[in-house]
Amino acid sequence: MPTGTLSDTPATLTVAVLGTGIMGSAMARTMVRAGHRVRVWNRTHARAAELAADGATVAVTAAEAVHEADVILSMLHDGDTVTEVMRLAAPGVRPGAVWIQSSTVGVEAQRAIAELARELEVVLVDAPVLGTREPAEAGQLTVLAAGADEARPVAQAVFDAVAARTVWTGDDAAAGSAQALKLVVNSWVLAVNNAVGESVALAAGLGVDPRLLLDAVAGGGLDMGYLRLKAGLILDERLSPASFATETAAKDADLIVDAAARAGVRVDALAAAGGRLHRAVGGGHGSEDMAAAYFASFEG
Repeated sequence: MPTGTLSDTPATLTVAVLGTGIMGSAMARTMVRAGHRVRVWNRTHARAAELAADGATVAVTAAEAVHEADVILSMLHDGDTVTEVMRLAAPGVRPGAVWIQSSTVGVEAQRAIAELARELEVVLVDAPVLGTREPAEAGQLTVLAAGADEARPVAQAVFDAVAARTVWTGDDAAAGSAQALKLVVNSWVLAVNNAVGESVALAAGLGVDPRLLLDAVAGGGLDMGYLRLKAGLILDERLSPASFATETAAKDADLIVDAAARAGVRVDALAAAGGRLHRAVGGGHGSEDMAAAYFASFEG
């Protein structure tokens, strides 16, 4: 593994990306553009194969993807999936490699993942990201990161390719401090998303043109870009392709509610937002943008 100061880190790293959904594929593209050698793998092979046109090497197995890689970047659905995939990759993992764990898995799962990292003899960096499809494609994410000093130069070389900003939250990747901050930020994101959907639905139900909501708050303290973004997706019926899928948002809501309960904190509004997201998923909107929580306001 490249170690030492940032100047000791090679300009070009071999990075294995495990998981090429909305975020993983976008991050792989930005790393290719930055000059890194990128290998990609996905359980649905066709999703990874699309990245060959962007210059990534497509691996058939997870073990093939990580073979002799300097960095392994996991961007998968949840903690169980991360563990399953890394065990599939284990035969190809090189001891001393840096494992950037960017999936949003929550604090408890991150601790279990840290145990697996020790078993595999890799250096773990807890690194969930803030942002959706568009900033990911542009390399403008924010990375929330925690990890030992020895891993930071290599990790930062990857972060510089995919993100505009890195916020280091600690030096212990097992503590889950970056995951915890991600849950806090996502609690705000999901609360606002829920409020937008409910307000637009209420307007429609009361016979009010929902666009008058945007006109009424324009330029004032209640106006905000996120309101206009999510309301626009609903009103213009542009929920696909998703920037952040409803099913993923529902999973994150569950993580937040669970973490809050463990901490003795009541998050009633967030629990309700999670319920709305799950109803939207049950209504067939799971792959659509999380603004589709709007549909949870209506029966049937």
